[in-house]
Order: sequence, then C-alpha cells, then structure tokens
Amino acid sequence: MPEPRSLLVKLLVVSAVVSLLSVAATAWLAVRTTARAIQQEQGQALSDDARIYDALLGYAATHPDWSGVGTLLGTLSRETGHRVTLTDRAGTPIAGPTGALPGRASATVDPLSVDAHLRPAASDDRIDPRAVGPFRLPTAERTRLHEVAGRVVRCLRAPPAATAPAAAPAVAAPAAPLSEGRNAEVVDEPSGRPRIETPGSDLSTDVACAGPRANLAAPTATEKRALDQLDKLVNGCLARRDVPAVLVGLEHSWVWADPASVRAGASRNQIVADCVAASRREQLAPFVASAALLFVTTPGPPAPSGFDLSPVNRARIIAVTAAVLLVAVGVTTLVGVRLVRPLRALTTAAGRMRDGDGTARVAVTGRDEIARLGAAFNDMAERRRQVEELRRAMVGDVAHEMRTPVTNIRGWLEAAEDGVVPLDRELMSSLLEEALLLQHVIDDLQDLSAADAGELRLHPQLVNLAELLPAVVDAFAGAAGRAGVALVVHAPAALVTADPIRLRQAVGNLVTNAIRHTPAGGRVTVSTRTEEGAQVIDVADTGPGLSDAERTLVFERFWRAEKSRSRQTGGSGLGLSIVRKLIEAHGGTATVTSEPGAGATFTLRLPR
Repeated sequence: MPEPRSLLVKLLVVSAVVSLLSVAATAWLAVRTTARAIQQEQGQALSDDARIYDALLGYAATHPDWSGVGTLLGTLSRETGHRVTLTDRAGTPIAGPTGALPGRASATVDPLSVDAHLRPAASDDRIDPRAVGPFRLPTAERTRLHEVAGRVVRCLRAPPAATAPAAAPAVAAPAAPLSEGRNAEVVDEPSGRPRIETPGSDLSTDVACAGPRANLAAPTATEKRALDQLDKLVNGCLARRDVPAVLVGLEHSWVWADPASVRAGASRNQIVADCVAASRREQLAPFVASAALLFVTTPGPPAPSGFDLSPVNRARIIAVTAAVLLVAVGVTTLVGVRLVRPLRALTTAAGRMRDGDGTARVAVTGRDEIARLGAAFNDMAERRRQVEELRRAMVGDVAHEMRTPVTNIRGWLEAAEDGVVPLDRELMSSLLEEALLLQHVIDDLQDLSAADAGELRLHPQLVNLAELLPAVVDAFAGAAGRAGVALVVHAPAALVTADPIRLRQAVGNLVTNAIRHTPAGGRVTVSTRTEEGAQVIDVADTGPGLSDAERTLVFERFWRAEKSRSRQTGGSGLGLSIVRKLIEAHGGTATVTSEPGAGATFTLRLPR
C-alpha cells in the first residue's frame, strides 16, 4: 500500500517556501483561536446549567409543588437562550416546551438530594438549606427576633466603655473580655431567623453581649414544635436500631438525651447522623416539590461553530496573510481553501459532539494528514459511543446483580427484627448463601477491574498440565455427579509458563459453565494439545450449543444464555469475561466454537 501523501510535500511542490509559511501561520492561529472558543463555550454551558439547576432547586425547596414554575422556566430560557423543560420521573411533562427530549436528563432537581457535581458546596446530608418546611417563622416571630438581633448588634458595635460594669466588685477578679466595637451585621437565614455575623471576630469570647445573644439563640414556639416533631422521627429511627435517644438542635446538631449514653454511644455517632438526615427528609417532604427531571437543550439544529474569531485575531490573520499574498496570492488562496474546508467540517462536528450529538462524523477524502485527522476523529467518536453504551449497560447490570441478594438479606432481617420469622439456623444459612452470592459478584468485579486497569498480578512458573487439569476436574466431580454429567480429562505431559492459581481459576470457570449447560447424561471433556508456538486447552460439552449471535456475546460481561437472567442455573454472568481477561493477561487468547444442538468447545491458547 503506498504511503499517504504528506501535506508538507504538497505545499513544497505547489507554493514553495513562502506559501508553506503562510499556511503554517494561518493554521496555528486558527487552531489556537478554535481551542479558545471551544473552551469558552464549554465554560459558558457549564455555568448556564449550574445557574438553571440552582434556580429550580431553590423553587423546589420553597414550594410544595411545581404548579407555578412556568414563569421561572420562561425567565431562565430568555436569560440563557436554552430550552428548559421539567418532567416527572416517568417522563410526563411538568412545565416548559414539549416535544422531543434527549434520552438522558441534564440533572435531577430534588431539594432533598442535591447533585454535588452541580453544587460542590452542598452539605454532607445533601439537603438544600433553603428547604426549611415547618421551621419557617411567621411574621410575628421574625419581627421579635429582629428586635433582639438589633439589640445584639448595637451592643457589639458599642465601644468597650459603654458595655463595661458600672462599679468594680469589692474583691478583685480576672477581667472578663468586653465587646470592642465590632463590625456586626444581621443576616437572614432561609427560615427567616436573623443571624449575627462579625467578620474577623470570634463571638465565643464575648461576655458583655452574651445575654442578648442567648435570647436570640433560643428557639421560638414555631421552632420548638418543629424540633419536637423532628426529635420523634429521629428517636423512632434510633429505636429501630437499638440506639439511645437524642435531642436535636436548630443547627441540626444533637446531644444524647440521657448523659449516661455519652460513653456507650460514642461508636454510634454515624447511626445518629444517618437518622437525623433521614428524619429531616421525611419531615421536609410535604413542604417541598417532588423530584423532577431537568432537560436543558439548545433550540433548533446545532449551529456550525466555525471560526468565531475576535477582532484582535482577525487583525493578526489579515496582517500575516497580507505579507505573503503579495508573493503568492493564487497559491495561498488555493491552499487556504483546501485547509479551511476540512478544518471547518471538523470544528462543526466537534461542536455537535459537544452538544450531545453522538452521530457527529466528518467525510474523509484524500490520504493526507487532514484526512488522517478526520479518520482519527471518526474513530474517536465511534469509540466514545461504544464506551458510553458499555458504561450504561455496566451500571444497569451491576445494579441488577447487586439488588437481588441485598433485597433478600434486608427482607429476611426486617422480618426477623419484627418477629415475623424466627432467626434460626435455617434462616442464618439462607442469609449466608445470599451474602456469599453477593461476595462472589464483588470478587468477580474486582478481578475484572484489576484486569481492565492492568493491575492483575501474575506469578508465572512452569506448570505441568498433566497435573493441573486432573486436579481441576477432581474439584468439580461432586457438582458434576449431582448434575448427572460425566467429566473426562485427556492431559498428556505438557509444560507451560503460567500463574497456576489464575490458570486453575480460568479452567475452573469453563468447567463450571460447561456443567451448568450440559443436560443430565451428557459429558464434559477437558483436554490439552500442542500447536505451533502455543499450548491449547479445550473444554468441550454436549449441551445445546450456541448460535452465531450468542457466540459473539458469550464473553461479554453479565451476558447469559437465559434471557430471563435467572439465577436458578447459578452464575453471575462474569465468569467467561474473567476467563478472557486472565488468558489475555498471560499473552494468550480465549475463543469458542459451537453449533446449535452440537455442544460448545471453549479453547484457551497460551504461548509456549
């Protein structure tokens, strides 16, 4: 195949040294400006998304439903130039423009579960501070607290002489620290309660104004009722976990209701914190809007980004181009057109990909560097699409695999806690089986994660397959006997350099899979043979076999021949994926050959 024609060679032939310098200068300026424009557009998009999310989060935190959010959506759309739509979790529109929406929401607006990526300053419990619910103060209490706050501010701003005692005591005592004319101001919290801020000062050492500040810190009647309700919810949660009761304060701090519980409860602080957060969500739920899906899109088709140059950059291009156009106007124009057209197409495609269009591609013509860049871009776009699909599938499959054993364990434990079933040996055995299944899935995921990251450690040594393969088969003889399947091994003496533990794991996974898919009366054969430059291990069964479509998927993670994904036949759907990764880590390959109704043969090839 001929070598790709170099753009540098074409420029030297067509326009010689002067044209080459012109094109190089223009390309440098274009790439630099395009990169800067893309960075600015990305930063603006992130800023707009965070602004829209924060505004809708504030609305949800202060309203019990979304009935009046349409006006806010219209304002946000006009200010940002984006289409802003809200739907419920089922996809039913709540407010905003209707029509085709992206397959994935920009964010979930839930004041009781704030997105830490869009609001990095979110509290640990991820509850929006604007969600105050029953803690919102009525006008009368706000007025009274503001009067008290005013007295505190006047006390703090007063010079030391104004707050000093009228007469010294008869017996000398250490002088108490006095207010020193501090710069104090009143700030309203979301509930309407005023808070005193003194920049650069520490109020913990102030004594002169401690009395007014204590009056300001005392809970109002409204707050006492809300705290009583919160205490009941929290202590109910703690009682279910056999933890002593606590008292919750205005700032969501807490203390043990019984001082004697301090020592015994030191190791249960996290349980209390979890109960406080869960109880706050339960208390606030009736006062905030339900969770909604947020879709932020750009109206109309994606516009080509092109080269949106600033006046300064345009002046630079004009200056550079004018200097060389006097020498080679025609050649520079021709080369510039041929360069800008594919670069513009690449920039447009990059803008579409940035806006979420996963189908963005460029037409590739020629064999020069620009064509190779276009081919590389198309390759990158396709790889990105595949990775995104695999990521989504992986998340869904992991959630599915974990949910069943965790749900079973939780259900039985709750039943035992409520006294519905006795916590006997039979139940403990059932729970242990579910925990072992969960541990099996986790171990498989850890092996795959280590292999993907290139951190799977091997300890190779000379292994005699005549000893290893019979040992593996003997380990599964009991399972094969229960299934009515005959195990046969043909392993002449053969040496291979491999990690014996990992090789046993790979062959064991194949034997387990073969037994699982072989009907009673069938046979599983494990054999080894030598090919040129490789030692081959075959695991063949007499099961139903695989179709062409199934053979291409058999090594994929979480894929099972049973379309129902049932565990009645066992397995997590990860065994064959682990086999492939283990053999690839040895520098070998794992393949399968099969015909429907004629069984399947899995082949491992290891370098000799």
